[in-house]
Amino acid sequence: MGATQSQEEPQSQTQFQQQSHHHQQPQPQPQPHEPARRESWSFSPEGNTKMPLKPWNFQGRIPHNYEHILKDADSSVGNSSSWGKLLDQLYAAVFLAHKTKKYWVEKKSNSNCFVLYARALSITWAENQNYWRWEQQKEESGTMIELARLKMVCWLEVHGKFDIGMVSPGILYQVSFIVMLKDSAEGWELPINVRLVLPGGRKQQHKENLMEKSRERWIEVPVGEFVASEKDVGEMEISLYEYEGGMWKTGLLIQGVAIKPKN
Repeated sequence: MGATQSQEEPQSQTQFQQQSHHHQQPQPQPQPHEPARRESWSFSPEGNTKMPLKPWNFQGRIPHNYEHILKDADSSVGNSSSWGKLLDQLYAAVFLAHKTKKYWVEKKSNSNCFVLYARALSITWAENQNYWRWEQQKEESGTMIELARLKMVCWLEVHGKFDIGMVSPGILYQVSFIVMLKDSAEGWELPINVRLVLPGGRKQQHKENLMEKSRERWIEVPVGEFVASEKDVGEMEISLYEYEGGMWKTGLLIQGVAIKPKN
């Protein structure tokens, strides 16, 4: 999306009343009790699809940094002049970066939410089929995403990075790994380590015992919490690891990392 087009000033009343020498019909005037609706526009990365920005009579808050986020959208978003239709798309969720991420706006708080799927993470040995396997799964919207299924490792290490400027300022966020342990999972007697490092070096770290978690269903393993400000820049780092115990681990599925307001 390029820069926002300059907005034209409304024509004066006398201009609306003028007719050309070719007997064109006069332009209709806004009624005094109905203020003229004016939309701003920007262009998509392809340069030929207009995207509506906030109309002047829209009463809500614009989702933070949504234009920049949608540069990575997998499909056309907002090619209608209706701001309401664009918001509906954002509430429903948009896939980014070849379905490796998902972005949506939480309606209640008007806050940005994200999932970084497994393909957007760095998983040690993930491309070695002796240790990990990539699987397709249908997301709730019907879109196919990729999961990482652990076959067997003793060195478990997963990292992700995310631009803190994409989250909504002033909102308490929780970062979690979305995982599933199969009934057949073994080697989880030792707790795993989870860590969140925010720009500037602020660090949160603790251990989680997966043996105490439910199996055969998706769970969220909390990593940390934060509140971003308008001044924050840089990337946060999210990690899950355990490689000091020497135990071979099996039966873990990784869907990704969730970054969303804490309810």
